[in-house]
Amino acid sequence: MAESQWANNLNPSMQSQNHKYYLGAPVWTCEKWKGKLFPASTKRADWLKSYTQLFNTVEGNTTFYAMPSTQTVQKWAEQASEGFRFSLKFPGVISHECRLAGARVETELFCESLEILHDVGKLGPTFLQLPPDFDHQEYPRLVEYLNGLPSKFPFAIEVRHRDFFETDWGQQLNELLGQLNMDRVIFDSRALFHFPPADVGESEARRRKPRLPVKKLAVGKYPFLRFIGVNDVSKLGPWIDEWTTEIANWISQGKVPYVFCHTPDDTFAPDFAKLFHESLQQKVAGLNDLPSWTGKTETQLGLF
Repeated sequence: MAESQWANNLNPSMQSQNHKYYLGAPVWTCEKWKGKLFPASTKRADWLKSYTQLFNTVEGNTTFYAMPSTQTVQKWAEQASEGFRFSLKFPGVISHECRLAGARVETELFCESLEILHDVGKLGPTFLQLPPDFDHQEYPRLVEYLNGLPSKFPFAIEVRHRDFFETDWGQQLNELLGQLNMDRVIFDSRALFHFPPADVGESEARRRKPRLPVKKLAVGKYPFLRFIGVNDVSKLGPWIDEWTTEIANWISQGKVPYVFCHTPDDTFAPDFAKLFHESLQQKVAGLNDLPSWTGKTETQLGLF
């Protein structure tokens, strides 16, 4: 289904957007979203369905920790609203345990899951996050692995070693991804490290999240931004403004960006995303309001 056709299945308030970009959170399950993002009476089994009626993508990190079964992915596909896209993370057994070597069976199994979502038009860029110590010496293995992936699926690659930011290896990677019609994940944690940690969650996030140079690169059609903030989203204005200016520029070039708003406490990720969208509305014509998420009435679940 073409990009411009998807909007026909969406909330009428969003139809003019034609999916110029995709916006979501790092998860679709958060206990504290009950009564806020969707009604408090919503059962856990319905959280995905509810989430997909409010945002049009999600960063599927659960697949990093375990290979999903065919039945699980089919259920995801059935529960997600039309026009929604899953951006799943490669299983850690492929990226971190095997480090892309000897992972053919695992890759084929994972691609079977991607096929299910692809066939129903609900597959976004699948992202491969490489270990922090995966450097230029392992680059030939990365080239071989990426060349072996199915070209019909969209992929994005997240590197974390400074070889790919501060040396010519980064340019080589960009050229490779351009040739393969893949994208490079942009990881921006500047705001997280700008402020002193306000709570234990932010301290833990600073311990776990990398602090990498930020390269505003759109090497493929689907620029992929993982935007890491703080729990007090009112502090994020300068970074939001900077990124919405860039995203608006990419949209004007015909690209379709994917933006994922992270906060140390997932409770606040939707608020971060809402501020991002409101900023982008001022720079891109045709972006209407996000669906309401007061969580007080069951009728809101029927907007799409």
